[in-house]
Amino acid sequence: MIDKITKTNFAAFTLAEVLVTLGIIGVIAALTLPQLIKVYQGKVLHTQLLKAYSVLSQALERMAVGENQVVNAANYYPYKFQPVFIKYFLVYKDCGRKDCETMENDSFNMPDDESLFLKIENYETYTRDRNIKSAFLDDGQFIFSDGMFVMIENVGAQNLFISVDVNGIKKRPNAWGHDLFTFQVTDDGRLLPMGAIGTRYTDMNTYCSPTSSDDQNGIACTEKALRDSKYFKNLPK
Repeated sequence: MIDKITKTNFAAFTLAEVLVTLGIIGVIAALTLPQLIKVYQGKVLHTQLLKAYSVLSQALERMAVGENQVVNAANYYPYKFQPVFIKYFLVYKDCGRKDCETMENDSFNMPDDESLFLKIENYETYTRDRNIKSAFLDDGQFIFSDGMFVMIENVGAQNLFISVDVNGIKKRPNAWGHDLFTFQVTDDGRLLPMGAIGTRYTDMNTYCSPTSSDDQNGIACTEKALRDSKYFKNLPK
């Protein structure tokens, strides 16, 4: 007895259907992948910012104990903060006052008031449309062993600012409020994120705004970056 062989017809995609499907997948990937990358990068930067805040705060506390005095601008000016502060870290490189960052001109051969108009070569404002002034970043610099880059403002008896590039000078975007964040050491020795109540710059419309043209735009973004969970998703391009 001969068995009957039943042939089953299988539906198959045509080449045109395969190409259409791949095209749709490609469009979806093109639309979603950049956003996924942006979200991931934002989480990395937020984690690095939290780490920087913790490390800097702990170092200030150790410094206060080691020096047996309150760490503030009045006790460490001018230019006296960085040489002491640096001792409380594992430092890859001590840059002094300018060896790790380039300015358009040599501010140390110019009167102090003129140096306020110099620009840092590698760093931009929050809107990334201009370079930022060197004035708040040129009173001592050093690089952590993990690449984090610290810059100090330590001239006046009332200003002691610590700015940190959380992912290092060699990694972009190198912009205030993106990967460069500024903290202020208060009179009582606390480290506050710039933009918080009690710091010098709190006007978000001027110092942390996508519509501001101020050349210090971004300096006050630190408090918001730490507080707002959606902050890094909404950075200006």
